[in-house]
Amino acid sequence: MKLLLSFLLAGVSIALAQAPALKPVDELAYPRLLNGFRGKVLVVDFWATWCVPCRVELPQLVKLQAKLKAKGVEVITVSADEPETTAAAVKFLKDVGAAGLPAYIKRPKDDDKFISGVDPKWQGALPAVILYDRTGKRVQSFFGETPMATIEAAVNKLL
Repeated sequence: MKLLLSFLLAGVSIALAQAPALKPVDELAYPRLLNGFRGKVLVVDFWATWCVPCRVELPQLVKLQAKLKAKGVEVITVSADEPETTAAAVKFLKDVGAAGLPAYIKRPKDDDKFISGVDPKWQGALPAVILYDRTGKRVQSFFGETPMATIEAAVNKLL
């Protein structure tokens, strides 16, 4: 019995180790987060588990990351899920193969300041993809459902 319990607990530990950790990001941390990716073309995906278009878009962004990483493209995810659905967000990232991407969860002190700090034209609707050039300058934003070909073309212009 002890051996079986140890084996099961080891399996849980392995599963937890493979699951992405969602680091909280607020309106003060977001600009610092961006600075950490200078020198890369950065694609920031704001999404949530309850957002059907987000669930379609994120696996496509994972493929885009795999395709263009060698050229200096980095995709990061920022979940807009509520605290009670964090586990579902982690599971979704793992299920779609996004466990290797830098993963964050939006936890602003002031949601309006966070949203306008990301892009003053953004109203907070999901999905939202924000594209930054290698200097960290926001160059384009995509709000709502956007064909992946459109996002990829914008990324390629920055390479």
